[in-house]
Amino acid sequence: MSKKLFVGNLAWEVGAQDLKDAFSKYGEVSDAFVATDKYSGRSRGFGFVTLEDDAAAEKAKEEMQGFELKGREINVDEANPRDDQ
Repeated sequence: MSKKLFVGNLAWEVGAQDLKDAFSKYGEVSDAFVATDKYSGRSRGFGFVTLEDDAAAEKAKEEMQGFELKGREINVDEANPRDDQ
């Protein structure tokens, strides 16, 4: 079963491929996404990474917390499901 992680405090220049590359050392990354502003197209400073294996996601969450990615220390936590209303 896959697990989605929230990744915050991203530098503006970090893209989805950067996230995928950084987290792929822990296991298969099935999805990587960086949120962007719909008007400017600029990063909103956070994104999500989905790893296929729960154990790999837990290890990535622990080890990537505080990891420096393109000059900024990222925050990593388990993503909360959205309540679409």
